[in-house]
Amino acid sequence: MEQSPLQPTPVGAIRFNTDASKMEYYDGNQWQNLTSDSPEAQTGGTRGIFVGGQTPSNSDVIEYVNIATTGNATDFGNQTTGLSNIATAGSRTRGIIAGGEPATDLIQYITFSSTGNATDFGADLTASTRGAAGASSETRMLIAGGYAPAPTRVNTIGYITIASTGTAAQDFGDLANEVRLFNAGQQVQSSTRGVFGGGSNDTSGTNHIEYVTISTIGNSSDFGDLVTAGMTQKGVSNSTRGVWGGFLTPSVLSTIEYITIATLGNSADFGDLSQTRANLGGSASSPTRGLFRGGQTPTKVNTIDSITILTTGNATDFGDSTETATEGGGTSNGHGGLG
Repeated sequence: MEQSPLQPTPVGAIRFNTDASKMEYYDGNQWQNLTSDSPEAQTGGTRGIFVGGQTPSNSDVIEYVNIATTGNATDFGNQTTGLSNIATAGSRTRGIIAGGEPATDLIQYITFSSTGNATDFGADLTASTRGAAGASSETRMLIAGGYAPAPTRVNTIGYITIASTGTAAQDFGDLANEVRLFNAGQQVQSSTRGVFGGGSNDTSGTNHIEYVTISTIGNSSDFGDLVTAGMTQKGVSNSTRGVWGGFLTPSVLSTIEYITIATLGNSADFGDLSQTRANLGGSASSPTRGLFRGGQTPTKVNTIDSITILTTGNATDFGDSTETATEGGGTSNGHGGLG
């Protein structure tokens, strides 16, 4: 079943494995079983969504891209209200939008395989929260840090079961290092670990990286340090590597940094964004590619940058967002938390 090295396998390729008697698709790293909830079966490839942000008003827009291709974002639908600084996460089938600015305890969801407006989750966060960070596995979303209620910063981590609409968020534990504001969006994750990097302590950015085991409950543990003590950065990840871009220190930087999620240690330099910018409008990832949307240079831009997660190097142009947004959210049905 080996692929000739002279014929690279395209992401999303499908084959029948005669040894295992199963249909498989190539995720960019390895062949995976093709099931009804695989991104290729659900949406023709990993679908990334970008949500809300400041344009400068709080936007209710939801847009999407097929991460395996390049091109401009397309309208998906709308949130139930205009929000920025939203915590975001996703399973294979469902994207979650939690909290946001103005501070709210609202949880919304979308179904990746369709387009349309977000739906109320039917239960709420434990408090009105803005600026929290999201991370997830296939079954559970974590909501860490933020302001709850503003302007009181919190170090709490809450969680929801993604498939269980109508069930309110519950306490998971606390962030270990300090009380932090993440400026929302998605952090990095594997199917077992959620990893939170950087953030603001109200006076400056921090370089702390800490992690939790998503399937358990408890306080986070120290992972290492970022090279850059920053805030406003967004994360992308596959099952192996987590990558952050869009640092504000308070200088605006083009820096991209990465970690290996299964190990502990400090981040390392990855490369640079195509533009020096911070306060990104969201991020999304597939097993091979990470996308960073929008941000400020200090002028707001609608650029979507692309990186190849398992290499290092500078970001390249992917396409444009439908909005010129900062401080939005984003997720996908193929990020590192989904195995």
